[in-house]
Amino acid sequence: MYCYHCGCLLSEYDYCPNCRADVKLYKQIIALSNRLYNDGLEKAKVRDLTGAVASLRQALKLNKDQIEARNLLGLVYFELGETAAALSEWVVSQSRREEKNPATEYINLLQNNASRVDTINQSIRKYNLAYQYCLQDSVDLAEIQLKKLLSMNPKLLRAHQLLALIFIQEEKYERAERELRKCLDVDHNNTLALRYLRELDLLTDPEDTEKKPLLRKPKDDVVRYQAGNELIIQPTNVVEPKSGNGFGTIINILIGLILGAAATYFLVLPAQISKVTEANQAQVTELGEVLDTKTSEIQDLENQIRNLKTQNDGLEQIVDGYNGQGGVISNINLLLAAANAYLEGATADETAAALAEISGAVELESMSEEFRTLYQTLLNDVGPQLSTNYYEDGYTAYRNEEFESAIELLSKAFYYDPQNVDALFNLGNAYRRMEDYDNAASTYRQVIELFPGDERATRSQQYLDEILSEN
Repeated sequence: MYCYHCGCLLSEYDYCPNCRADVKLYKQIIALSNRLYNDGLEKAKVRDLTGAVASLRQALKLNKDQIEARNLLGLVYFELGETAAALSEWVVSQSRREEKNPATEYINLLQNNASRVDTINQSIRKYNLAYQYCLQDSVDLAEIQLKKLLSMNPKLLRAHQLLALIFIQEEKYERAERELRKCLDVDHNNTLALRYLRELDLLTDPEDTEKKPLLRKPKDDVVRYQAGNELIIQPTNVVEPKSGNGFGTIINILIGLILGAAATYFLVLPAQISKVTEANQAQVTELGEVLDTKTSEIQDLENQIRNLKTQNDGLEQIVDGYNGQGGVISNINLLLAAANAYLEGATADETAAALAEISGAVELESMSEEFRTLYQTLLNDVGPQLSTNYYEDGYTAYRNEEFESAIELLSKAFYYDPQNVDALFNLGNAYRRMEDYDNAASTYRQVIELFPGDERATRSQQYLDEILSEN
């Protein structure tokens, strides 16, 4: 036994020889855990598996590093048909001690047997399906699933117990008792099976306090007498048949034939009909099982088809996002066409028109950094010249009092050259002359913020004060 604090080997004293920690209570806990393990081992040997599970779980509560108890608990679970619980215990055991641990071999034996793992998974699914059928009052379907389950995993006690409950509900008490006896064959002291058997005894052998009347002793209608050493017994009410009555003999023969035919009809024929019915019912049950299997396979295939269709739709949307109208590839082609035209000597207006088409069709913020950089480079190269052209046309329209046209042209002039203070200032003037004071004030504020100290900023402040005082 090792110290829980420093890991030193403990002696017979109640303290650790290395760190001097008090280990008296710790030793008692470990000793109690070992006793519970031994108790669980003894119970498992006599197939008291329920009691073994209780003792081993208590042992692990006291000492979670009791590897032997955990491995034995996994074996008991495996014997009870609870393979998932057994695997869980063995995995925990392996994680706590990797070397020289039998749990590793147990896990490998299961994992290397693919058919065994598949049988375990199918048995779990069938039990869950049978349980759902029971909740839906479809006990016939539940019974079919449980029978198939037990043919694959006959030691699953929960399945035997659930099937016994179904038989009790259907008043098939003998079959219910057989299922419960199978549970007790695996686990001699299974509490739930013993409880069901007790309830079954009450159903099949209830207390009957009514007294049955005594049968009268039959009347002795015989004559007994001694003839030498022999006892002669002779009935007194026997009527001897009259001899020579042939017609009566024929009648008796006919009656015998009729009774024989009736016996054949009422006794032999129903047995044959019952045998044929049972054979047909067995075929129906087998076909039902095949149908359940095919239905499950069809549902799995339908689910796969739906998943593949969903994945295909998602991929098509991604491809459309790259290749379709307004897609990434289409927008890149537009930008490359504009850059190629610029390099081949296209005019500033033609390049600007291509860039305007791109800005109208593309969200620049969502494009790559390289895309935005090339776009901005082209815009910076053609922007000043375009700004000058738009400003001249816009200022001419402003002087001719064509303010709507002036606003459109001066806005483009400032867009293509953000340093064109004249375009922004005269845009504010055009808004003011059209009495659109909100846009005029907003434009004047922009001039003041972007070009502080400039003469047009001073004049913009004056116009802004006038607008604010008048409105």
